[in-house]
Amino acid sequence: MVGPPLNALTASAAAAAIISGDTTSVALVESCLDRIESRDALVSAWVYVDAELALSKAREADAALEAGRAVGPLHGVPVAIKDIFDTADMPTECGSRLYRERWPRKDARAVSLLRRAGAIILGKTVTAELALSAPGPTANPLDLRRTPGGSSSGSAAAVADCMVALAVGSQTTGSVIRPASYCGIIGFKPSFGTIPTGGMHILARVLDHVGVFARDLADISLLTKVLMPTGTGARSAAHGNSPRSPRIGVLRAPVWSEASADARTCFDTWADSLGIHDRVELGDSFDDAVACQRLLLDANLAANLGGACEDTPEALQAITRERVRSGFSIGADAVKRTVARVEEQKARLRQVFQDYDALLTLAAPGEAPLGLSSTGNAVFSAIWTLMGVPAITLPMLVGENGMPIGIQLIGATGEDEKLLTVAAQFSTTPSTQRG
Repeated sequence: MVGPPLNALTASAAAAAIISGDTTSVALVESCLDRIESRDALVSAWVYVDAELALSKAREADAALEAGRAVGPLHGVPVAIKDIFDTADMPTECGSRLYRERWPRKDARAVSLLRRAGAIILGKTVTAELALSAPGPTANPLDLRRTPGGSSSGSAAAVADCMVALAVGSQTTGSVIRPASYCGIIGFKPSFGTIPTGGMHILARVLDHVGVFARDLADISLLTKVLMPTGTGARSAAHGNSPRSPRIGVLRAPVWSEASADARTCFDTWADSLGIHDRVELGDSFDDAVACQRLLLDANLAANLGGACEDTPEALQAITRERVRSGFSIGADAVKRTVARVEEQKARLRQVFQDYDALLTLAAPGEAPLGLSSTGNAVFSAIWTLMGVPAITLPMLVGENGMPIGIQLIGATGEDEKLLTVAAQFSTTPSTQRG
């Protein structure tokens, strides 16, 4: 029986096949490059691919294996990198004219960790300008008329279209969870600070997270573990012990009204079919959480990008200039009050997690919207980014137009391992399909 093409393998299966000698890194990279060549003119997931460099690195990986030197758990496996992470052998332009033809001198910390694990950096994927709101050209591979989400547009689309098994992105509001939901794959945003952000374009240091994409939950665990430097005290994201019957709280607040009627129906039907009825009540603690996240982001945008916006406005798209300028009027007192309010919300959330192992809600308001002029609504991710807690989306629901709708599981800060174990239990349940 003929198996799937190499580019469609999970990263875990591909790594095992390379180590066992059933395939080679060169063959795997060639298969991914062939997929990119045949599909990316339609999807536009990539902003930079150096096929010769990737194949050269693959030959080095195969030669090392022949000499008995397996570099690490991702030996010879290609990975896609969002174009906001510095790469010493590729340009990093952040999707903006502001950084056109910028070649960093060294790798971002996350890229270094990937190379140390044996991964091959296949190329750089499209990002919304400066990882904000102005979308790039990427289309949703499941329906080219629809957005893939953003700002990690290319990373999500490349994984969903089997151009690569693994991709790295970032989330400052909803740039991992939302595109994963729209593209029907798994997206994971670990606890704040779990994966280092050194060498990554900074929007808001208090909100920026490194996140990961895959089509398989085991791959999420593998990639996240690789990206956590040893000695940092970060918890392992590999599956570990968890309650046999985790207590799941269904969360229909505070942004539930933002979801489409179809998404709400899909979610409720699916949760009811699994017997998940324990509803979490947050009271009014989080009614202003989305506004708090937006204020902190806007204040940081003004501080980090305000100079460029004023000095070279022509280098930025209009939507980016508008976002940056929205923070100019935010004073230090407003930021201080907001930070204090966020600490109150975090304290309330810690109380909630005394009773629950994970919270369950939607990952996005619904299916990926039609059109490529917007990356969609990130409201279902903003609060959990603000809280710095781990969140994962699984492609469990199917909307009225046949497009995926992700469910989102949220864990307590530092409980990444537990959250992934809970997610594994959900991922074995069938998706909600429409007749």
